[in-house]
Amino acid sequence: MAKSMTKAAQSAASTISRKGPLDGRSASGTGVTVALAAPAHRMSLRAPEAGVAALSKALGVTLPLKPKTSAEKAGRAALWLGPDEWLVIDQAGNDPVAARAGVKTFHSAVDVSHRNVGILVSGPGAEATISAGCPQDLSIGVFPVGACSRTVLGKIEIVVWRTGETEFRVECWRSFSDYAFAFLADAARDAAA
Repeated sequence: MAKSMTKAAQSAASTISRKGPLDGRSASGTGVTVALAAPAHRMSLRAPEAGVAALSKALGVTLPLKPKTSAEKAGRAALWLGPDEWLVIDQAGNDPVAARAGVKTFHSAVDVSHRNVGILVSGPGAEATISAGCPQDLSIGVFPVGACSRTVLGKIEIVVWRTGETEFRVECWRSFSDYAFAFLADAARDAAA
């Protein structure tokens, strides 16, 4: 009997899949859509400037050194968060932590794939939607395509990244994702009014 329970448990385990906190949710208003971003690998990377070249080569994307900038190549993006800190997001399904494994220069790389959730805000009302709870000036002249920043949305910390003229990606901690999504969904309806 124990053997059959083991097989049953194994069968059940093989059909279990991880459910995200925002799976199936979307919201929209006139001129704006709020949706869950596709799953991605994420890495929090810290390194001194002396290690940037080696890490950039290993990751296949040049780590930006200028505040509030990002770089992208082959589905992998590096977002500057501080003088020695980047958030690396890989939307192509490749693990950036594994990619930098052979780098000998001093650095810290932590997989934060399951800690973060990405929320996409798009459309002509996207800027107004995020600005409803974010004190940062997100106007295109000040925050152009490719700009990114660690900031706040309401009462939580986020990373906001302008991925297109009217498109943004908001990264937040999984535990705050329901709050962030509800906030953005309400703001989308207000922006449309």
